[in-house]
Amino acid sequence: MRKKVDVSLPIGPVHPIFKEPARIRCETAGEKVISAEIDLGYVKKGIENIMKGRPWQEVMFLAERICGICSVIHNMVFIETVEKISEIDVPQRALYLRVIVNELDRIQSHMLANYSYCYTIEHETLAMYLLNLRETAMDLIELITGARITCAYMIPGGVRYDLDDEKMAVLRAGLDKLEKDLTRFDGMFEGGSLIGLRSRQIGLMSEEEGRISHAVGPTARASGIVLDERMNHPTYQKLGFEPVIRYECDNYARIKVRFQEIFQSIGLVRKCLDDMPEGKIRGGGIVKAGKGSWAGEAPRGELTYNIETDEYGRIVDIGIRTPSIMNIEACIHYMLKGVNSAADVTSTYISSDPCIACNER
Repeated sequence: MRKKVDVSLPIGPVHPIFKEPARIRCETAGEKVISAEIDLGYVKKGIENIMKGRPWQEVMFLAERICGICSVIHNMVFIETVEKISEIDVPQRALYLRVIVNELDRIQSHMLANYSYCYTIEHETLAMYLLNLRETAMDLIELITGARITCAYMIPGGVRYDLDDEKMAVLRAGLDKLEKDLTRFDGMFEGGSLIGLRSRQIGLMSEEEGRISHAVGPTARASGIVLDERMNHPTYQKLGFEPVIRYECDNYARIKVRFQEIFQSIGLVRKCLDDMPEGKIRGGGIVKAGKGSWAGEAPRGELTYNIETDEYGRIVDIGIRTPSIMNIEACIHYMLKGVNSAADVTSTYISSDPCIACNER
């Protein structure tokens, strides 16, 4: 019988390229990957169990600590689920402020993802440019919320802080800088011969494969799948939101989708600043007993919270579905299969922007 597998190649759980621990096991013929599997569970936190029985005021802070990269969307979806259960209305100005902070968080998350990819393919110059520019987005988040990572900006019935004219001017100047610098860096990515060699036609996942594996977020949209929870969100619908879709289905497309979505986020923040009505930012409200589900579009895709509360506002039960669960599945079983070089395994894995912290909450 002819031998098909030459080498069983383990990568991780600790690897210079990985931000968080995971172990990928590749079966290869020569350097071509025939199949792959992933081992997780190195940093399991059990945070959902910690949340149960606690009042919502404590769980709100725990929710945004699930992930240090996309903490704002965890805060936003948790609060919107509680508001749905308790039928709490939110003032219009607060709804626009929520979108502003959420899109700034998406900008910094996408920049970190693209930095990681450029670093993985050894384009350190572009990687460092992106990491440096990300600081501008982080500073703008701090300007509005008072913190860079765990902001707890959204509360039932509104947000904590308003934006005055002086802060709006700083925010607009920051957006101009982000757009100007990012246009240059996007051009470097698009025209770089090394980047093209390491990214185009590598890590392919067809639209059908993406649907079978239930891929979400930029990973799905880079394979032609029209899927974005912002299309179902009332505030984004008012802003005329349309998702970014590409059809190349490779590593290049996944990184380009994130670049394009950063430009889109800049446009959404500007539109919020232009259209935001005057008025109060908190309407108040009491968290009641009930059960509900709500989803939002995290930087990596669909994030869903299922929550049950009692009459005292305590969390009786909670289930969270994060986007990296589906995207890692899609990456391991479809994108890595057929990769021609062991060197492309890490870049393909990073192109799906996996978040182990979310996965092992």
